[in-house]
Amino acid sequence: MKDTFKVEDLSVAYDRQPVLWDIDLTIPSGILLGIVGPNGAGKSTLIKTALGLIKPLSGSVSFNGKPYKKVHKTIGYVPQRGSVDWDFPTTVFDVVLMGRYGHIGWVRRPSKKDKEAARLALDKVGMLAYKSRQISELSGGQQQRVFLARALIQDADLYFMDEPFAGVDVKTEKAIISLLKELKAQDKTVIVVHHDLNTVKDYFDWLTLLNIKVIAHGPVHEVYTKENLKKTYQADALMTMDGTSDV
Repeated sequence: MKDTFKVEDLSVAYDRQPVLWDIDLTIPSGILLGIVGPNGAGKSTLIKTALGLIKPLSGSVSFNGKPYKKVHKTIGYVPQRGSVDWDFPTTVFDVVLMGRYGHIGWVRRPSKKDKEAARLALDKVGMLAYKSRQISELSGGQQQRVFLARALIQDADLYFMDEPFAGVDVKTEKAIISLLKELKAQDKTVIVVHHDLNTVKDYFDWLTLLNIKVIAHGPVHEVYTKENLKKTYQADALMTMDGTSDV
């Protein structure tokens, strides 16, 4: 099992306020990993820094030993739904097709093969019937499915997904986790910012508990303990190991 994603001595601050501090992580390939922690823990910041969207104070991030710029075509990203301008005038099909631009560039026109890949991806997430709709006309769950389809046609080796289950219905959540597990079965690496502690053991095989610093990291059965959760959430949460939570 080779290392896919490595973070070394990473620190990030906003207005001199530390958001991530001295982060060290080594993430192997072929796993489905959840990043869990309280609000303001730095979960989304970690992903955005890895993708070069935020400049760190110190430290480095590498993918199979290479910087993001050299391997960006092999990395997919599904952002938080709230960070997307859903009023942008474009169709569902065009949004998904944007996932191919990392391979074909912004000058070349998408080929028949690219368009067929977009149709297949939409079909896979149950959104092919909506391909001509404006993205602003979709529900929150439908929008999330569209962005998953866009990530799928990148045919990436590593996927970052920031809160993909937030604001979606139960049916969509089940469809998403089924898709993520399918990616893992294809030996893809999937890293998910997640908020529901009750589904951690069912959804992920690896877990990172984060609260500005890494509290614990490793296989779920080793990391998901009452002691580690108390350290992560401090006084803001109490967790019982029978699956109930007052987080």
